[in-house]
Amino acid sequence: MDSEPHAATVTPAPHNPPAPTTTSEYITVLAHFHRAELARMAGWRDRIDRTTNWAITGAGAVLSLTLSTPSSHHGVLLFTMLLVLLLLIIEARRYRFFDVYRARVRLIERHFFAPVFAGSKSATSEWTQALAASLDKPTFLISLRVAMSRRLRRNYIWIFLMLFLSWILKLATPKLQVEGTSGNPVFSIREIVDNASLGHLPGWIVVAAVAVFYGWLVYTTFFAHDKEDQDGDVHV
Repeated sequence: MDSEPHAATVTPAPHNPPAPTTTSEYITVLAHFHRAELARMAGWRDRIDRTTNWAITGAGAVLSLTLSTPSSHHGVLLFTMLLVLLLLIIEARRYRFFDVYRARVRLIERHFFAPVFAGSKSATSEWTQALAASLDKPTFLISLRVAMSRRLRRNYIWIFLMLFLSWILKLATPKLQVEGTSGNPVFSIREIVDNASLGHLPGWIVVAAVAVFYGWLVYTTFFAHDKEDQDGDVHV
């Protein structure tokens, strides 16, 4: 007697993943999520460090070339300033991504791990909703201007300062000028301005452009940043 084939049993897929139902499951999920966010944060931090290394290496190479070779034009230093500015913009964009993941990690550490080790309860019960909102619709927490301000205060303002001082040294030292320049010592600002000429551009226009650029850098560094004291003294 032939037996009828049994129909395959199909288990319907759940509409939502199973949620943790016990304290142990909740802590396991939170620990894995914290580790994953740390990895993402470290990845973006590595990208930030690479951009800084490129800026330092490039600026150092240009300074070594222009200050050791009289035939090297001072315009190379101006071009390097623009190159470092481009790297600053790229790094500020990367920093905005890094700040999102760092904020999530700090949220967990401040409201979960810190109360656990202190033997107290979290000061607020809304941090899980804030974390869920960040995961549901990720948004940048700082603007590009604020990110540039932070990176300037950390590293880039010193790179720009070294480039600026080297540019002034190049203009004020006859031995570092191109051939054909007067070898007489520079004693006045007017002579420095005259040496700053770039092609058909007179020196005063070049000096004015550099002054405006560095004025903007100073403003962005010291007057366009946000307060960072909410996370303690350790910042990136």
